[in-house]
Order: sequence, then structure tokens, then C-alpha cells
Amino acid sequence: MARHNRDGVGADQRGYEYVVSYQPDWLRLVKVTRSLGSGRQSTKTLFRNPARFAEAPVGDRVRTRIQSAEQGLDVEVAVSDPGSSVKRIKVACAVPRAGGRPEEVEFTVEGDLPPPR
Repeated sequence: MARHNRDGVGADQRGYEYVVSYQPDWLRLVKVTRSLGSGRQSTKTLFRNPARFAEAPVGDRVRTRIQSAEQGLDVEVAVSDPGSSVKRIKVACAVPRAGGRPEEVEFTVEGDLPPPR
């Protein structure tokens, strides 16, 4: 039986703090990608699941929530996955910037935590 979501925390390239609600037996890590002033992109691991292996089977739904109160961001992704085939989900969000147009921030949610040995 699938277990309840856990909460973890992390910070991005600009120091914004996030809370990540994740499935402990599916999620491996969450990465955040932001554009730099030079036009290049920067990707950082926002959160890594402290568990190295799944303890229980994953349920039929992949679900992860990412929140940043400082940026007014609260997004939850839920995907029906009865065959356990989802490995990665990418989500692009528009985050407000002071005095300007919104900035696009991309989150990559990677799953497929290995089964216990």
C-alpha cells in the first residue's frame, strides 16, 4: 500500500525557499531551472529524497506539490500512472517579478526510486 506524502525543503539559485510534498517511494529528486541575466540557464537540485530505496509499492497516482511563499507559488502535479511508467515530469511556471513581467521557472520532478534490495 502506498504511503502518505512527506515534506522536504530546499532553496533555489536565488535563495528562494521551497517546500516539496512528495511520495516517499517514488520521488528521487526535484530540480529547478531559471534563466540568468546573460541569457543562459542555471539548473540546481532543489530537493533530494533522503531515502535511497522504496519501502512500499507506489500507488496508481504520481503526485508532487511545490510551494514557495516568498514567490506566491503553489503548484501540485498529479498524474494517473497505474502501470508505474512515469519517470520524469517537467512543469514550467510563471513567477511574478518585482516591477517586471513574470519569470519562467521550470521544475523537473524525477521519480523511479529503486526497490529495496
